[in-house]
Amino acid sequence: QPTEPIMAKSPNRHNKIFMRVEPLEPEIAEMCRTGELGDMKDKKEMTKILREHDWDADVAKKVMRFDSRGNIMINGTKGVQFIDESSDSILSGFDDVMKEGPLAREQMRDCKFIFTHFVPHEDTAHRGLSQLGPASRRACLGSTLLANPVILEPILGIEVRVPQDLVGNVASVLSGKRGKVLDMQQKGIVSIVIGEVPASETFDLSQIMRGQTAGKALWNTFFKSWSPIPKSLVGALIPEIRKR
Repeated sequence: QPTEPIMAKSPNRHNKIFMRVEPLEPEIAEMCRTGELGDMKDKKEMTKILREHDWDADVAKKVMRFDSRGNIMINGTKGVQFIDESSDSILSGFDDVMKEGPLAREQMRDCKFIFTHFVPHEDTAHRGLSQLGPASRRACLGSTLLANPVILEPILGIEVRVPQDLVGNVASVLSGKRGKVLDMQQKGIVSIVIGEVPASETFDLSQIMRGQTAGKALWNTFFKSWSPIPKSLVGALIPEIRKR
């Protein structure tokens, strides 16, 4: 969810960076991932694409970074000194957080960071990479935590072909794996169960499915989407991910 700007100081406490974050439109995030939007593309063309997606013209011109994971950094400052020569250092902190988010140090997706204000030290020696990088990183991490971030997990689509009298067994297996049945079709004597299941729940799916259907089920899975992990599981999952 969108946040108010938060302030982070550099290690020497002579520089201040203000940052806020809000969700990035899914279609824009997907363009970043496919390369249709990118830092190496023509800036005017990138601005045109954003304008076609109802972005304000001034905001579209001020994108500092198109991250290939599906995130964007925007320069929302006005009348700030030294912003151009400091942008690379500030973006280094942003890049670090996109690689390793605050919850489980996993990659981040679909975030729009707005760099709202910058209070730099006048001396170049006091606002180098070693100072602005950590400040930017803290600002990105802090604003993300205030936005109530979620951990996403891959969801697999699944199609199971099984005799009609075993359809209930298949539905039971899927529900026991945090999955659900979306549709059922009949082709002759074979029933087709169409559903979805979290990828993390499929490691022993083959064994359980064979046991519940006496080996009479045939199925295939495919990547379908990303979905937030249920809140009841997040508390135990984060420490497990951090152990890796």
